[in-house]
Amino acid sequence: MIGQTARQASVNYITEEAQGKGIVTKSVKAILDYVFRELGLNRVEIRCGVHNKKSRAIPERLGFVQEGIIRDGEWLYDHFHDLVVYSMLAKDWLANSEK
Repeated sequence: MIGQTARQASVNYITEEAQGKGIVTKSVKAILDYVFRELGLNRVEIRCGVHNKKSRAIPERLGFVQEGIIRDGEWLYDHFHDLVVYSMLAKDWLANSEK
């Protein structure tokens, strides 16, 4: 979802078929390049389940900053679970991607 007035977006991904192949990481990287370079957005956020190591590995691999935990942030299956919030700012992405 892209918020033009706030100049920020969130990225969500759910896939089991692509796990371990780098497809989601490459896709998120392409999205970041597009929203920062073409759309001029300032911030992208990813939220992952605290215990979902595979989902958390993607923003961590791409250099996102972990901002905190949203307690009971999402209803999944039959219970609430906590979410980790990660963010990337345009200035950080552009500085690191040009190295």
